[in-house]
This record gives sequence, C-alpha cells and structure tokens, in this order.
Amino acid sequence: MPEGHVVHSQAKAMKRAFAGRPVAVDSPQGRFAEGAALLDGATVTSTQAYGKHLFIGFEAGRWVHVHLGLFGKWRIAKGEPPAVRGLIRLRLVNDTHHAELRGPTACEVLTDEERAAAISRIGPDPIRPDADPLRAWEKVTRSRVAIGALLMDQRLFAGVGNIYRAEVLFRHEISPFRPGVQVSWPDFDAIWTDLTVLMADGVKRRRIDTVRPEHLPEIMGRLARRDRHGGEVYVYRRAGLPCYLCGDEVQVTDMQARNLFWCPTCQRT
Repeated sequence: MPEGHVVHSQAKAMKRAFAGRPVAVDSPQGRFAEGAALLDGATVTSTQAYGKHLFIGFEAGRWVHVHLGLFGKWRIAKGEPPAVRGLIRLRLVNDTHHAELRGPTACEVLTDEERAAAISRIGPDPIRPDADPLRAWEKVTRSRVAIGALLMDQRLFAGVGNIYRAEVLFRHEISPFRPGVQVSWPDFDAIWTDLTVLMADGVKRRRIDTVRPEHLPEIMGRLARRDRHGGEVYVYRRAGLPCYLCGDEVQVTDMQARNLFWCPTCQRT
C-alpha cells in the first residue's frame, strides 16, 4: 500500500494533467460505469490528497474518491491512451494526457457533503499545512495501544505507513511498544514535526529518505541501500543487519499484521 507522499504526488500529477479542462471519463472494466457516465465530459476543478485518499473534483459539486489499498495503481501519462489491457476501473482522457486506475479498494462518486463527511473520518495529514496535530495527540495520550500501532491508524496519522512508522520512531529513540498514554508531549511533538519534514521531502524526491546527513553511505563508508522502494533508511527491511548507530542487530516482529522493524538497543523505551 503506498504511503501518503505517493498519493500527494499523484494529486499533483493529476492537477498538471487535467485541472481546468474537460475530460472524457469511462470504465473499461465496467465496475465504475455508472459513475463514469455522470462525469464524462465534465471539467476537472481540483485534485486533493488527504493521507492515502485522493479526491478529484469535477464541476457540479461531484468528486471521485480513490483509495488504492494494497493493489491499486494509477498510470498517468502524456498522449492518447493505449488499447485497453487488463482491468481498468477508471480512465480519464483529455487532449494531452490520460490516466488509468486499476485495482483500487475504493473508487466512488461523492457529493460535496459526502466528501466532507469522508474527510472528517481521516486523521490529520502531516503533509497538509492545514493539519491539526492536536487531533492525534488527544487520542494518543488517552490510549494504551502501542505507539507503533497508533502511528499506523489512519484516523490519527493520515498517510503514515510502515516505512515512516519504523523510521520516525528510530530517529527519536522511541520504542514502538511504548503505550500511547506514556508518550510525552515533547516526544509526540518531535514525531509529528519530523513527519511533516520527512513526508514533504518524500513528495519532492518521490522516494523515502530518512537517514540524517551524517549517516549517509558516503559519510559512513558503507554500501548504499538497494531496494525497490529506494531511499536510505535506518531499520526498515534491515532485519538481521547491524544498526548503523549501535551495531546491534535490527529486529523484526509482527504488529497488527504488519512487519515492524526496530533496534532494541537504540529504542529501549
């Protein structure tokens, strides 16, 4: 499942390709045919990301809400669309670009009121300048659930996924098993502030980098990371390897059906 910075990048790409112009909308797969018929020929007015949710605005107060889930994928490109291949849920086409959506968890048409209701259920998004971190803090400070699990709760931290969860906790030497009620305000504030920087940087770089300058490969004399996700990280997918800071073995365990990576030496409490 893509983390929030990917969806923000997609919103920007959709805006560049489609905003302010009418667009042909169809559903080659057929599962979104009714929604496509409502929007076909309408002008795209806005594209917005809230965490892992993308909202594409159309005239007449209609919105397409997309959540990619585990298997969804967008393809946004210049030129005419190629011949239909595979199960394309939604396709957008104008005179310069096309976009194809496959396999999303959610793809639906919403009214202005329905969109507002959907956004109200999404937690504050560290990438958005209008996000209110106190909404998350109020729930974290009352919870006995581990902070490692709370960070993955999209009602609290919209857009934060497995990589950002593991990395931000390592960067602040916080055990992922510490209950939310034991997370101090200074620690919470440090986590939130760091996420706003790291995730915004992810939008710009289009990859996740969490290693501080003094720990880069060229500074430490180590090999660069080789992984399909790209970017330099401290603990994510480094189970069994030595921690860059203390040399002890990075661990992995299951937390709410997701792999959790951490260093038990650097993150004792």
